[in-house]
Amino acid sequence: MGAQIHHLSTNQRNPGVSFRPEWVESIRVNRSAIERRISTLAARRTVKKEWQAAWLLKAISLIDLTTLSGDDTAGRVQRLCAKARQPVRTDLLAALGMQNAHLTTGAICVYHEMVPYAVKALEGSGIPVAAVSTGFPAGLSPLETRLAEIRASVTAGASEIDIVISRRYVLTANWQALYDEVAAYREACGEAHLKTILATGQLGSMTKVAKASMICMMAGADFIKTSTGMEKVNATQGVSLIMMRMIREYLGQTGYKIGFKPAGGISNAKTALQYMVLAKEELGHDWLQPDLLRFGASSLLGDIERQLEHFITGHYSAANRHPMG
Repeated sequence: MGAQIHHLSTNQRNPGVSFRPEWVESIRVNRSAIERRISTLAARRTVKKEWQAAWLLKAISLIDLTTLSGDDTAGRVQRLCAKARQPVRTDLLAALGMQNAHLTTGAICVYHEMVPYAVKALEGSGIPVAAVSTGFPAGLSPLETRLAEIRASVTAGASEIDIVISRRYVLTANWQALYDEVAAYREACGEAHLKTILATGQLGSMTKVAKASMICMMAGADFIKTSTGMEKVNATQGVSLIMMRMIREYLGQTGYKIGFKPAGGISNAKTALQYMVLAKEELGHDWLQPDLLRFGASSLLGDIERQLEHFITGHYSAANRHPMG
């Protein structure tokens, strides 16, 4: 296998565009066609054996390794960062010919309070720190508080900010308000990249998911993300397909590539591979890189490591052989 896996982006950052209500009003979603596409894709596109192992190694580089618990501590974050630096046991990497690939996860994702610990633990690694912000997960704190939280996380060293939108603006079709909110977030981020969480399970319809996706990109989002991981319904392939098609539409309108991040419920290697196939089929090979595709996950890495060991040895190992640090 032997190829190196890089984090560096060659894509020009999305500057956003002025509010274009006609782009939003023209959006239509054919739900039955979406469901048909998902079912046929799952049946026709799979990867096996050596190809599967290679795709799983790539998937590791796409993970935003996440801890968002009320009992997070500096020690937990430091252990997670150690796992991000060395996500697969060295003996497994050697068996795969990847010992010199410098494989790491795509990022570490934490609450604001944990940002300084993550930044220190990742120093020199090139792994970015992402902070969830803007009153995550509900997003119902005062706007100035949300903006101040973004600025504080950037000052503390976060280079990516995962924000939550105000779902009420989507549910009431107040698209101008949603645009203005996300544009304010983008300005507060400065050089940090903005990942907008739609909380798709709370938006009411696939058409609203599509329109909210377009608004966020118009306002300057670098990524659009499905979920906080804390809703009753998180990432699904149906809403992911819709969001990817909006990314494709925005690319056609503006020439800018927007990243996609499914999150919530992506806990095993099989599911990660399905999302990677979907991204490749709908958006192209460029979206199999960390600058355009991320998984919001905590337990996914452990399952991928077990699958890689099975590929090498023919046996599944106990989970405690793949600790998180």
